[in-house]
This record gives sequence, structure tokens and C-alpha cells, in this order.
Amino acid sequence: MNLLKEAKQVIKHNIRDYGMYIALLIIMVTFSILTDGLFMSSRNISNLLDSAGYIAVLAVGVMLVIVIRHIDLSIGFLAGFLGAIAAILLLNGVPVYIVIPLVLLLGILAGSITGFLVAKVGIPAFVATLAGWLIYRGAILLVTEKSGTVNVDNDAFNALGNGYIPSIAQVGGLHLLSLIIGALSILLYVISAIHNRKNKIKYNFEVVTKPMFIIQLVFVSAIIGYFTWLLAGYNGISWTVVIILLVVTIYHFVTTKTVIGRHIYAVGSNPEAAHLSGISVSKITFLVFGSMGMLAGLSGILFTARLQAATTTAGTLFELDAIAAAFVGGVSAAGGVGKVTGAVIGAIVMATLTNGMNLMGVGIAPQYMIRGGVLALAVIFDVMTRRQRA
Repeated sequence: MNLLKEAKQVIKHNIRDYGMYIALLIIMVTFSILTDGLFMSSRNISNLLDSAGYIAVLAVGVMLVIVIRHIDLSIGFLAGFLGAIAAILLLNGVPVYIVIPLVLLLGILAGSITGFLVAKVGIPAFVATLAGWLIYRGAILLVTEKSGTVNVDNDAFNALGNGYIPSIAQVGGLHLLSLIIGALSILLYVISAIHNRKNKIKYNFEVVTKPMFIIQLVFVSAIIGYFTWLLAGYNGISWTVVIILLVVTIYHFVTTKTVIGRHIYAVGSNPEAAHLSGISVSKITFLVFGSMGMLAGLSGILFTARLQAATTTAGTLFELDAIAAAFVGGVSAAGGVGKVTGAVIGAIVMATLTNGMNLMGVGIAPQYMIRGGVLALAVIFDVMTRRQRA
């Protein structure tokens, strides 16, 4: 009974962090029941994660933009435009190892221009990025006007959106390398969790009891193990998933373990106080928008690689899907609150809803309404939790 009571208290005090995971679990279980287990098949879960990749990458960037109390409406068509640039360069024989860094650098440049307009010139982010939305939309049409579609015939590039990591061997029909990566992920999680717990105890922070901590370790490890087993049962872990994990790892480290990360949240919580404490608000704004541009470039690469072509409609509504994912993932509209892992989970939640409803044959009109309802509930949840803490 004591463990049950403690579990309720932990969930209650961390409802903002745990809410999205609980919602995702409920949605997955519901769709699995309604589709007679088809939803949780290895092939469907693999396809779901791959389809969420380009939005998840965008969601990480836009989460940071929202954290510092701004918005970026240009990222969808910027991603589509940079994906088209990548396709055109590959079509003209430029090696893939040059194309990818070049596209990412162009993304940084585009994001930095937006950051300059917002931070230095003082143009509201909504207006500056709306201008970008129009410019990049026109740019896509311009570069694809001759053919309409630019096909990509490069196996190495296309593998980023459709390929899988190589398999050392098959063990009982399972992808061995994926199983090894899953086991290492569990090991790293356990070591990290124990290290964080020891640090909290060292500095007299409140921690859960040892039995509850062990239950948490077992529960999270079981989830990682289960999804690794699912992916290993199809073609293994895809390169898209690897890229998502790299983005999450890097940005989680930057936002939680570095001075820049602390400055980003300080600016989002109170820009005036951050400025008075010596933090350069304009530099942080410039940095965040530059990062957003780079992630837009990566998103464009993933989308173009998955489609194996650049089209005139690439990037349409990407920004709205990414913003929705960020809010569903727990970012606060008031700024200063949000997590990288939350943004990615938010993208997976939205992709899960779409995937599950498609399997059930739900029409496109109800899908939009249901996704809009989920977004509204996420914002209502944000407002209610902030009121309770106040």
C-alpha cells in the first residue's frame, strides 16, 4: 500500500512530465485492441516511427523557439525547400557526403537570418517567419517548376528515410544488432538513472524510495526492451530512428547539462530578469533560430529521402504538425517550460493517432478534428497545471 501511495504522489507531482507518456500508452493500447493487434505489429511500429521522423526533428527545434517565447511559421516550407535543394544537388552529381553538410549549413544560415530579424531588428517572430513562409513557399515552386518532381536516385541518401542499420546476424528471426543496441540503451539508462539519484542524494534533494526507484528502472527498461524486440522482429532499427535518437541525445544534453541550456530556459522564464543577470537575450534568440534552421534542413533531408523525391507540396503543414507535437509534448505557451524528450513523444503521439485512425479506416475529416481536439486538450492541460502550481 505504501508503494501504491508513493506512486500516486510521484505521478501527481510530475503529472506534466508523465502525462504524455500515460496518454501515449493509453492510445497505443486502445488502437491495438481496436485493430486486433495489427497496430502493435513490428512492421507497423517501424513504419510509424519512420513516418514521425521528420516532424519529430522539427518539433525539437520549435520546442526551443516556443520556450524562449517566440514562434516559427517558416520551418515547414524551409524544410521542403532545403529538401528540394538536396535533391537537385544529388541529381547534378554532387556526392551525398557534401550535400548533407551543405544543406544543414544553408539551414543554419536561413535560421540565423530569421534570428537576426527578431533579435536585432526587433521584428515580431510571427511576422518575420510568416514572411519566411511565403519566401520559402515561392522558392520551392521556383526550383521545381520545370519538372514538378525531382526524383532522387541515390541509395545512400534514400537510406536515411527508408533504410535500416545492417544486421550482424539473425537470432530466432530477430535483428541481432538492433537487440544489442537495445540492450546497451537499457544499460546506459540504468547507469544514468543511478548516477542522477546519487547526485540528488549527495546534495540533499528529495528522491523516491529505493523500491519505487527499482520499479521505475524495471518499467522503463521493459518498455525499451519491448520496442527494441518489436523493431528487431521486422528489419531492425531504421536510420531515421538512429537520427532521431542522436538529435534527442545531443539536444537533451545541451538543454540540461550546459550553460547555454540554462540560459535558454532563463530567457524563456523571464527575458527581463535574464537580461539584468547578464544573459544576452539577443544571442540566445539568434542561437535558437539558427538551430531551428539546421533542424529544418535535417527534416527536409529525412522527408526527401523517405519520399525519394522532392515535390512542389513538400513542407505543407509541417510547421503546424511540429508546433502541435511540441505542445502535446508539454511545452508551455507561456515560455520557459519544455523538454526535448517531450517534443519527440508529442510527435509520436500525433503520428500514432494518424496511423491508428488510418488502420481503422477513419476519414480524413474526422482525423483532423480529433487531432485538433488533442491539441486543445494539451493546451488546456498546460493552463490548468500552471494554475495549480501558482
